[in-house]
Amino acid sequence: MLQGVVRAQARGAEGVRQWGAACVLALASWGVHAADNAACPYLLDKTFPRLQDEKPQSLCQYTGKVVLVVNTASYCGFTGQYKGLEELYARYKDRGLVVLGFPSNDFGQQEPGSAKEIADFCANTFGVKFPMFAKSHVTGKEANPLFAELTKVSGTRPKWNFYKYLIARDGKSVEAYNSLTGPDSSSLIEDIEKALAAK
Repeated sequence: MLQGVVRAQARGAEGVRQWGAACVLALASWGVHAADNAACPYLLDKTFPRLQDEKPQSLCQYTGKVVLVVNTASYCGFTGQYKGLEELYARYKDRGLVVLGFPSNDFGQQEPGSAKEIADFCANTFGVKFPMFAKSHVTGKEANPLFAELTKVSGTRPKWNFYKYLIARDGKSVEAYNSLTGPDSSSLIEDIEKALAAK
């Protein structure tokens, strides 16, 4: 790349302009967009494999949305919350809400299955359509980068399955909710509606 700069400078201003344009095209072909990265808040500037096929997914695609992040488990007393989470997603997605599920085996060993087993369970048992990501740690030193940052920003770490974090449209403000706060909780719904109304 340095050699390209030197050659471009040797050709004068027009050479530098052409070299810069070529760099932009190259970055675009790699899926890198400077404007997108600049607009993506630090909290969402992370990539995780999708649960169903492990295809990398950038959370930057949710910039400007209200994001409800939940650590999930298939064999927990709170597992029925999947139904309510899907209902929340269906009810508010057109207004800008996205629910993101992060399966974890951190609490009570209640998510022991493979990615396929978890994906099939979510789809077949609760009709989950909101985005789900590969199983990961959500607490402690091995916590995935998003949960590590959510813990830092909110001042509270997940204490059990189905802990929830609501990220405002600005991608900076975060509210935390414990597992007992269900998707149909009036306080959670009120906070979601307030966040959706904010511009």
